[in-house]
Amino acid sequence: MIGNLELGVIGNCQVSALIDQRGRYVWACLPRLDGDPVFCSLLQESDSETARGFFVVELEGFASARQHYWRNTAILETTLTANDGAAIRVLDFCPRFRQFGRNFRPVSIIRIIEPIAGHAVIRVRLRPSGAYGAHIPKRHVGSNHLRYEAGDATWRFSTDMSLNAVLEERAVVLRGRVTFMLGADDPVTESLASLASRFLGETRRYWSDWTRELAIPFEWQAAVIRAAITLKLCSFEDTGAVVAALTTSIPEAKNSGRNWDYRYCWLRDSYFTIQALNRLGATRTMEGYLHYITNVFTAARDAPLQPVYGISGEPQLT
Repeated sequence: MIGNLELGVIGNCQVSALIDQRGRYVWACLPRLDGDPVFCSLLQESDSETARGFFVVELEGFASARQHYWRNTAILETTLTANDGAAIRVLDFCPRFRQFGRNFRPVSIIRIIEPIAGHAVIRVRLRPSGAYGAHIPKRHVGSNHLRYEAGDATWRFSTDMSLNAVLEERAVVLRGRVTFMLGADDPVTESLASLASRFLGETRRYWSDWTRELAIPFEWQAAVIRAAITLKLCSFEDTGAVVAALTTSIPEAKNSGRNWDYRYCWLRDSYFTIQALNRLGATRTMEGYLHYITNVFTAARDAPLQPVYGISGEPQLT
């Protein structure tokens, strides 16, 4: 497991990802919160050339990094600066916004990179994994995308950057904005750059609108809003389940031994998440959770309720 757990989180209540302070994806599960992680280096100690389970953009001559969320959103910005003053900006988000009267939350992760100073030279290293890092996905090369097969799952990585540079992990000069999108094996039917820009604007608007409706106390407003967004990302909107955390095998506290898979729905613990959001006026998560509980109760028939269920309400946990 990596030593530094200061991680940023992005998500859309369907999928989520954790990103370290240098902009490296160390954890991302597809096609849902409890899925097989495409990126799982969070749980690995190896940092060798053969390591897998991550996605990173390395800046040649790296000197420092800064990271922050866009105000009142789940959009993460990382700025990397080199020794010679060259710098790049990296934006990461999962699209989420209102469309056709419902929440649009595709199985999709988007990364946008752009130069902001100097002569930036970058190297993209994309190394997905399967079976929690045990397998290397089978790769197919398309015209502007890579297709990965891991077990029954198939993912598409689309980009407007040189595909050979990605495949060869070759250093290139970043002359303008480049975009990456990882998600379901669906073709992109418009310019990837324009699609990402549109999704970015809509996602920013969604989160700004959502936080604007919260009943925020006078003190610690920024911290409360950030906590509310994080709790919101722990909900799986398709069924209404609320997971205890977005990770597995990370100790609850140092040397505690409590390093379970937290991507399940503990009925009691989820109540406290719902209660916290309700106190801020975010009641829709409660409505979805009540629907989830109703389905769990109906499926249980006369059997006693379990303390924990899968996010689809399944009683058998494996």
